[in-house]
Amino acid sequence: MRLTQEQLEQYQENGFLLLDSLLDGHEVDRLRTAFRRDCDTPGPHRIVEEGGEAVRAVYSSHQRQAEYTRLVRDPRVLAPVQQLLTDDVYVYQFKINAKPAFGGEKWAWHQDFLAWQISDNLPAPAQVNVAVFLDDVTEFNGPVIFLPGSHREGLAHEGRKSEVKSEQHLDPDDISLPPKRLAELVDRHGMTSPKGPAGSVVLFSPEIVHGSAPNMSPFARRLLIVTYNEVGNLPSWRGEPRPDYVVCRDSTPLTPLDGTFLDDLEEVAV
Repeated sequence: MRLTQEQLEQYQENGFLLLDSLLDGHEVDRLRTAFRRDCDTPGPHRIVEEGGEAVRAVYSSHQRQAEYTRLVRDPRVLAPVQQLLTDDVYVYQFKINAKPAFGGEKWAWHQDFLAWQISDNLPAPAQVNVAVFLDDVTEFNGPVIFLPGSHREGLAHEGRKSEVKSEQHLDPDDISLPPKRLAELVDRHGMTSPKGPAGSVVLFSPEIVHGSAPNMSPFARRLLIVTYNEVGNLPSWRGEPRPDYVVCRDSTPLTPLDGTFLDDLEEVAV
């Protein structure tokens, strides 16, 4: 799997690229099963919705679930990242954002790199996010909304709020864009929301402005996001580093699998 020149140019211009139906239905089923398994694994890697028990996010599933351990090296995922960055990349962060039906909360307007710059002293925005749809994504179940081209302006907002929403991780609400600044950016760039069937993938820049609305529909919207970082762009914490389930410590360059992530896992019981 290699991106065409046209796809590379679309990514550079817009800050994101949709790859429709990259994974098939059987592969998605296996990833969903692994997600449910990981949600039942106790630990601080599980973030729940405010005032409830529903899972809002799960971190570092690739450290516990074989399907995800291999997915991050699947050539359909890793090869495009290496085209956009370098062959020497590693998993900086792995998370699954889960928007339950009938009430999954919003994610405030933000830029990912600001969070990593503040929390991890990350030198440069030399990352690519790979978002895998674990459910069909429609206009109804809280899709991610991007401001296409906003990544080319650099950071649109700096600093974080004095009162943070989460002590476990840096929540988008902590670094959300002020309404006036957002309105200016929308006026210049507009808004768009990639949608598609489960198994579709969106590559997006760490500097693109994005957010999502609450999920008021009866349909869940689970979104797996792998963030790849260049090996020469490591974090250097000024104080206590964030936990290793939030920021991965293994910066060994990844090599693509010979086949798909399920090729050697078919004997594993579902």
